[in-house]
Amino acid sequence: MEDFQTLVSDTERLLDHTATLAGDQADELRGQIHETLLRARETLKLTEDSVRERGQAAVAATEEYVQANPWQSVGIAAGVGFLIGLLATRR
Repeated sequence: MEDFQTLVSDTERLLDHTATLAGDQADELRGQIHETLLRARETLKLTEDSVRERGQAAVAATEEYVQANPWQSVGIAAGVGFLIGLLATRR
């Protein structure tokens, strides 16, 4: 996330500089902005894929556990529901 904040600030800075420049300097800065945004998109895509894969693995593991241990799963769900109910009524 810190990388994206740095990316945004760098991009804003580069865009501010291109407003006052003309010709080759502006073209060079626009190229830098384009490359930076492409890297950001790639990083975001990789992060998204990684999160999706981990989420799918967690869902698969949970489904496997529930199918192997249905009564324990019901007990755990009831316990969690009871605790949430206690916390909700404490307000």
